[in-house]
Amino acid sequence: MRKAPAIKRTWGRATLVALLALLVGLGLAAQSASAHGKPKGHSAHDDHRGGWGHGGRDDHHHGHGDNHHRSPHRSPHSDFQVAEASIDDIQTALLRRKVTTTEIVEDYLDRIKAYNGTCVSQPDGVLGPITMIPNAGKVNALMTLNLRPAARRAWGFDDRKARSMTDATDNDPNMPDALETAAKLDAQFARTGKLLPLQGVVVAIKDQYDTFDMRTTSGADAFWANDRPPADSTVVARLRAAGAIVIAKANMDEYAGGDARSSFGGTGCNAYDTERDPGGSSGGSAVAVAANLVTCSIGEETGGSILKPARFASTVGMAPTRELVSAAGMIQKGLATRVGPICRSVADTAKMLSAYAGYDPRDEMTAFSTGRIASKPSYSTGGKARLDGYRIGVVREYMDKDAFTLADGDSIDLVDRAITNLRQLGATIVDPGVHGALFQRCVDRYVPKWMNQQFIPQFPETFAAGSDQISTLLDMYFDQSLVPHTATGRPSARNIPGTSTDVGDARYNFNAYIRERGDASIHSLTDLINKANFWVDPKFPNRKSSLERTDAALTLSTASAQQTRIAWQTVIYNCFADMRLDAVVYPSGNIPPGILTSPAEPTVNDRGLSWSNISSKGFPAMTVPAGFTTQVYDRGADGALLPPKREALPVGIEFLGLPFSEQTLFEIGGAYESATHRRKPPAEFPALD
Repeated sequence: MRKAPAIKRTWGRATLVALLALLVGLGLAAQSASAHGKPKGHSAHDDHRGGWGHGGRDDHHHGHGDNHHRSPHRSPHSDFQVAEASIDDIQTALLRRKVTTTEIVEDYLDRIKAYNGTCVSQPDGVLGPITMIPNAGKVNALMTLNLRPAARRAWGFDDRKARSMTDATDNDPNMPDALETAAKLDAQFARTGKLLPLQGVVVAIKDQYDTFDMRTTSGADAFWANDRPPADSTVVARLRAAGAIVIAKANMDEYAGGDARSSFGGTGCNAYDTERDPGGSSGGSAVAVAANLVTCSIGEETGGSILKPARFASTVGMAPTRELVSAAGMIQKGLATRVGPICRSVADTAKMLSAYAGYDPRDEMTAFSTGRIASKPSYSTGGKARLDGYRIGVVREYMDKDAFTLADGDSIDLVDRAITNLRQLGATIVDPGVHGALFQRCVDRYVPKWMNQQFIPQFPETFAAGSDQISTLLDMYFDQSLVPHTATGRPSARNIPGTSTDVGDARYNFNAYIRERGDASIHSLTDLINKANFWVDPKFPNRKSSLERTDAALTLSTASAQQTRIAWQTVIYNCFADMRLDAVVYPSGNIPPGILTSPAEPTVNDRGLSWSNISSKGFPAMTVPAGFTTQVYDRGADGALLPPKREALPVGIEFLGLPFSEQTLFEIGGAYESATHRRKPPAEFPALD
């Protein structure tokens, strides 16, 4: 493939000043003038599509034959690579003066330039039908870049990656971009010799979270008068204060809807097979980490939106206790929405969470963390090599092959291997056996009583109209053999009859966010629906109809969701206490990522694509890489199970604990990770030459 001409860019004044100050301190100023004074070459992987706006054609050549080469922008003596670098790796290199913060940002921009292009065929533009491309060499994980117009153009990124669609000039000095921020950090380090806690850490933020310097639309193509919100969300403000550099907004399923698609950002792809699902609404956040486009990212979890994409990306994802983290400044804040980090290691995930966890007066739920965590929590793996003294339960309800299909087999086997590893590390494993059920005794004892008004209608034959229902519930409490179950086994750890959906809650939270944002054009959810573009593709229903259903609600009623939450907590707390458990483990999900445009694996016996039913009720959970499949089962166009196909796709083991037990999960997950090293980077996106 013939390379495009290299695009030259020059150092910004702040960057040059910072670097010269640093090098003078090392007695290398003269060498610096020679090495850095010239305009620097740039990656040859320029995208000549001229943008991919509405209705435009996408004629980009999909391939990666020359993605492995770049023009060097660092000093020839520097051999530091950001690919697979940990936070410790980055900060050690900074302290040893092997690399600067600016160079780290530039290295990530090189990778973004090489690997973040469109990964699907979209002949009618971003809003039209798509088809998947094998080995596309791109992932489309990041949709808005934190670069001012001149820097963005110099790097060869098109206008669609601009920080704002409503402020083309983008020259506010109070909104420094990623490169300007890095230069300031370099200058500060040159003066003090000290690093901030997350200095050198380059992050992507899911587009649900407000960033005052970049457009925030939850993936939508909505016509905000000002597509930048007036202030950072709490998580972003705290990350910036810790020294992290926000380089981009991550692509996401529009309004966290469940498909890997956005009307503004387009379709995202899995880094381990670009035809496959990146895994839910935080897919862009996870894929950006997997492909080493960023150090870590921030996702959002309601029901699998962090844990599933992190698993699909062979990364570590943490869905923390809801009351531990502030959701202030996010679109669609709710009872179960959690602000979670995604990184390539447990240690990095712990460092990220430490930077923003804790009480925030802007989010009333975080008041429950008062007195339960340190005022400034500092999470870590504890450096544990052994797990002696830890008691870990196995949720066999999620691992019974007889209850599911052939498609579940590889994931269950790999997590069984991981459980053996935990036992070898010294943990006491509490395992009910292959067809056993860890939580069933607690479920049968407590669910009928605590779910009452939601449990009773599920079994009309047991609770006849006009009968003494209280006496029947009492009989069940004292004799669990009387508890009725559905054909799929409900109530069980796979599913407790009830709802976690608040009537009217989504409309309330949408409109609360819109009022706080104070936009001149969009004043309500109705405006948000009517003033927007939506994609049209028969294989992907867009978000308009679901938003219209949300907007039709007139009543706010959260009683059922709260009852479901307290019932789950009563069950899990009691079983943890009875069995003296520190944590439980299970597959993060049984089903590997499917081909994005093919039918999804159907639910069987309450098994979906991820096991989020417990964690979404207030429990922290973390997925850690557990290996790769050897074969997968896809679905044909008619929904039939196809013959097995040899393919290595990521599998994760999930660790779940009681509320505010994140430190315990980091210790267990860190020891497992150190002993097994199951993560492998995606072969299609290697280090650049």
